[in-house]
Amino acid sequence: VALALRRVDASQRVRRGADAVNVHVLEREQWIPATLDRVFDFFSDAANLEKLTPPWLGFQIRSPLPIRTKAETRIDYTIRLGPVLMRWRTRISVWEQGRRFVDEQERGPYALWEHTHEFTEMAGGVWMRDRVRYALPLGALGAFAHFLIVRALLARIFDFRFARVRELFTAAGGA
Repeated sequence: VALALRRVDASQRVRRGADAVNVHVLEREQWIPATLDRVFDFFSDAANLEKLTPPWLGFQIRSPLPIRTKAETRIDYTIRLGPVLMRWRTRISVWEQGRRFVDEQERGPYALWEHTHEFTEMAGGVWMRDRVRYALPLGALGAFAHFLIVRALLARIFDFRFARVRELFTAAGGA
């Protein structure tokens, strides 16, 4: 099974209101040996988020399940970093069945969080691409936190996700 991982960590400064913030980009790509329908259905099912999130984050969906994911769907959940419980709400801002969707943070720890999920069918499987544009609040303090903690934390979370996807889709019967 051919698997690939590509990492990109880029930054740019943009203005949001009166403040300039650093916008960072995290990209990951992965080959998944399954049909496009199966892969897209798995990733668009909010109930599967827990399977893709490291247990140490204490991830819990707060919205009633099942969730019918489509444009304008909102999902409430919590994550825990040590003793700190964070409430998070995302909204599906773009929905293109079988091709891509985008979830954006409406409430949560980031000044900006925009996660694009793209799926391309290829012979024998699907090429999946995650692209996250994110920015931290708190100006220089947020920039320091990104350098010191957040960048590595997000890499660790997406490394876990990559490994879980590989495990789930290469196990007998798949996801």
